[in-house]
Amino acid sequence: MSESFARIMNQHAPWHLECVICGATYSGLELRYRCECSGTLDVIHDLSKCELTREELDRRLGSKNPLDKSGVWRFRELILPLPESILEQIAATRGEGSTHLYETPTLAEKIGLENLWLKHEGENPTGSFKDRGMTVGITLAKHIGMSAVACASTGNTSASMASYAALSGLNGIVFIPEGKIAFGKLSQALAYGAKTIQIEGDFDDAMALVQEVCDTEGIYLVNSINPFRIEGQKAIGFEILQDLDWEIPDWIVLPGGNLGNNTAISKGLLELYEVGIIDALPRLAVIQAEGANPLYTAWNSGEEMNPIKAETIASAIKIGSPVSWRKSMRGLNKLKGIVTEVSDNQIMDAKAMVDADGIGAEPASCATVAGIKRLVSEGIIKPNEKVVGVLTGHVLKDPKIVVSYHMNELPNINSKRANAPIRTSADIDEIRRVIRQ
Repeated sequence: MSESFARIMNQHAPWHLECVICGATYSGLELRYRCECSGTLDVIHDLSKCELTREELDRRLGSKNPLDKSGVWRFRELILPLPESILEQIAATRGEGSTHLYETPTLAEKIGLENLWLKHEGENPTGSFKDRGMTVGITLAKHIGMSAVACASTGNTSASMASYAALSGLNGIVFIPEGKIAFGKLSQALAYGAKTIQIEGDFDDAMALVQEVCDTEGIYLVNSINPFRIEGQKAIGFEILQDLDWEIPDWIVLPGGNLGNNTAISKGLLELYEVGIIDALPRLAVIQAEGANPLYTAWNSGEEMNPIKAETIASAIKIGSPVSWRKSMRGLNKLKGIVTEVSDNQIMDAKAMVDADGIGAEPASCATVAGIKRLVSEGIIKPNEKVVGVLTGHVLKDPKIVVSYHMNELPNINSKRANAPIRTSADIDEIRRVIRQ
């Protein structure tokens, strides 16, 4: 341990870490991701000292301060409350967040809703919501003097980590499952200079390996098992409410893979409620793919989650052993939440609907819309309720799947909404005939 690292570790942080299973507590800057009992950890803030208000948050929207312009650091008192002078020096920010909240009346009508908004996290710098957590994880890595960071990834985490590591002058190392990552995501990790290691096996195998390597090689782990990643992702919920002028929607709906996102949103909303910035809470719905549904199975059985071998076309949520499942269930219970599942066919048809609305998102994102459609058809979400769906990644994250869907070339997928290119001769009269059809 270096002298600078030891000095940072001995400093008092205005938060502490707490085990989700046994309640054991640790210093806020202690370098650990799990409790001695193996439970995952929460960052617990002293909210009694938080004086943040709606008015101050709205004032920051018009500020040119780089921290205020970030859709994460704008909420810094609830994210990583270090002194402003320190954050100004170390915050690894690329203006993440501040993504659009799209009102979608045409899509809402097709689904059977009066009010539907889509929060498009694919508009983050590297094209997914992962940037919100990564800006915090990398900032803390800098703060405690780490020189290298690593992650296991099905794509989006690797792209985000590689970018933010490069921005911060840190060495980035990525573990990916061989042959099971979309090229749109792999290309980002390679382009941003991360050392990319393809391993035999799936995401869960890569996750087990990266944890062992980080423990033995003194590398900082930035998967969502890192509790500071969760803190950054809370800002999705914060920003949704600010986008709605602090009016509380009835539902927030999002896909579930490693379950860090819904864990983060529920944690953040409960903290906003505790400090008095909001006076009510929305309900939360998590949507899993049928082939990657360990949370759905556990939720409906009332038992502990059992890992599965995941299989789904939605690669970003193809995770059979999510590390945040306990935190996820805790948040769902507190927000009167629900978990459901959808088929790959339903995901791809929902994707075609989202894309045709001129928004566009990767398949995992569109599990959100497929799930909303199912919950409306089952009467769980009422037609007059206000619903916000979270789209987690950009449409160009997996362009091969987009084209294959519209060419009706995806195995076991019936492309109901295909928009295939029309082949024609280079004859003007033939082209006019095609256009006029």
